Amino acid sequence: MNKLEVGDKVLCTVDRIIGTAVFVKLEGSNIEGEIVMSEIAPGRIRNIRDYVVPKKKIVCKILRISESGNIELSLRRVTQKEKKEVMEQNKQEKSYTSLLKSVLGNGLENAIKEISNEKDLVSFLEEAKLNSEKLEKIVGKENSKKILEILNTQKKKKTTVKKEIHLTTIKPNGITLIKKVLSLFKEVEVKYISAGRYSLGLESEDIKIADKKLKEMIDLAEKESKKVGVEFSVK
Repeated sequence: MNKLEVGDKVLCTVDRIIGTAVFVKLEGSNIEGEIVMSEIAPGRIRNIRDYVVPKKKIVCKILRISESGNIELSLRRVTQKEKKEVMEQNKQEKSYTSLLKSVLGNGLENAIKEISNEKDLVSFLEEAKLNSEKLEKIVGKENSKKILEILNTQKKKKTTVKKEIHLTTIKPNGITLIKKVLSLFKEVEVKYISAGRYSLGLESEDIKIADKKLKEMIDLAEKESKKVGVEFSVK
């Protein structure tokens, strides 16, 4: 498992419920996290088991990681969209793990361990399609070739990462300035919604890569907006 950070969305399995606290195991590890009652769902909760029961898989957001390693999680702060993305990512990881096992057999565990030192499995193999050097170092040239042949014959479902931004300005050349900011969103579908509101959509086979790429473009657009005097915000 990659290094965990505050803000990460993680797939968990409910392990046990003690009083008003829920203890979970993070997917793919023996790491335990805790969800307090106020982070289960918004509003008053009459019966905690209406939301969580042992063995149920849930997607949580990491709120805090203490120096001793205790992890505090939230269930209520995860949107349906984020839940769907994490579930899809997990499904893809299982598919890729199965693929690696078919090629590597008993060498799977060591390969997964080495790959996880680099990044998550899905992102690693997606990048290996463009540059197989790192994959070859881990599994060897022949195995790398077999893995990539299988990957390249698979048809993957594309998903779209979406964001909404607001752009406004009182400058006389405002339209030109806004167009300049929007031009920074390369390969992104930009749609006008209403006064100052625009939707951004980036289609990709890898949700994490697309989300990261879109965030980087948003950061760049925000800096450019400040420079040219355009009010910029993300919904």
